[in-house]
Amino acid sequence: MISYSFKNTYFLLVFLFFFSLISCGQSKSSKLQVQEVSVLEILPGAQQTNLYLKLLASKNVAVVANQTSVIFKSEKIKNKKDYRIENINYTHVVDSLLSLKINVSKVFSPEHGFRGDADAGEKVIDGLDAKTGIPIVSLYGSNKKPSKEQLKGIDVVVFDIQDVGVRFYTYISTLHYVMEACAEQGITVIVLDRPNPNGQYIDGPTLEMEHTSFVGMHPIPVVYGMTIGEYAQMINGEHWLQNNIKCDLTVIPLKNYNHSNSYSLPIKPSPNLPNDKAINLYPSLCFFEGTNVSVGRGTEKQFQIFGSPFMKPATLNFCFTPQPNNGAKHPMHENIECCGFDLSNIENLSKIELSYLIEAYSLTKDKSKFFNNFFTRLAGTTKLQEQLENNTSTEEIYASWKPKIEKFKKIRLKYVLYE
Repeated sequence: MISYSFKNTYFLLVFLFFFSLISCGQSKSSKLQVQEVSVLEILPGAQQTNLYLKLLASKNVAVVANQTSVIFKSEKIKNKKDYRIENINYTHVVDSLLSLKINVSKVFSPEHGFRGDADAGEKVIDGLDAKTGIPIVSLYGSNKKPSKEQLKGIDVVVFDIQDVGVRFYTYISTLHYVMEACAEQGITVIVLDRPNPNGQYIDGPTLEMEHTSFVGMHPIPVVYGMTIGEYAQMINGEHWLQNNIKCDLTVIPLKNYNHSNSYSLPIKPSPNLPNDKAINLYPSLCFFEGTNVSVGRGTEKQFQIFGSPFMKPATLNFCFTPQPNNGAKHPMHENIECCGFDLSNIENLSKIELSYLIEAYSLTKDKSKFFNNFFTRLAGTTKLQEQLENNTSTEEIYASWKPKIEKFKKIRLKYVLYE
């Protein structure tokens, strides 16, 4: 299996991305079926300036962006056999647009902020970008939707954020509110598409609309197998915007990408998803955020380990102690030893793995304190907690998801841009 790490940046394909083909859909095994492929050139939407600069010329432009909103530049390939790139650098899309004489007058930033260094759930304040002096408006906290005043004078909003393809990752909620606000003001939205590192499968409970929140706004499974550009089209096409309005939307598509490609992110999308393994495990482990179990915030293995002070049987020989760090100023169980499991070396998953939740629940002595109210918001339904509390088998739980997943797949087909 080919694997990459954010630390091994020199081995990443940036302007030329190298990846492996994997099988589509959920298999009986949680192991991805990987085949080596030849070098392919994947161009994210942001790279293809020839497709969207003409749409921005002489316009007053706002950009929704964070630290992942970059245009990569790579120079000659040194050795195709070991996939090394000799020189790698990148330019933030805002800086690039300014250098190309595009009038960028405002930046909107999502959860974690414009530079991507804020804690999950931390309030991000407005300000000025130190490099460009452009006003930055936070779209997290009390102001999740751009106001009429904040959009005053804007002709076009460019949305360019790397997503990870999971319902409770809040960037698609930010996308919804941006599209809705722009539709209300007659402003065009241009989405610069980027690959989905969890785009190879569809799985999980489908959100029931009575449980909508910022970590789940639409009736989709936890893992939905779409790029953010495809998802924008679905928001529009399924009339999910308030009052059934539609956004004037343009998606700048990826080139040479399909949903069976594995994809390694060269820049971490948020402080607590530091590498490919964390991104792969995130759909399965994020449910723990609605429990008394830590997922490693406050360590160097965020979303690759889990444990708590409440499960300490003799069979557990892995322990960790969360401490404040970048992205977790006050992590759960700060300075308290947590015992559990290290998943950092397991094979990649191609489905949501329920065994982790089941194991942690079974090992917790006081089960009445295991779940909190956030669990239902993450699951999008009360049924999953009920199933876990009633010791429902994993087979039965997976089967209960299937009818709505199949229904979603039919809807999804209307909006996919890639195989």
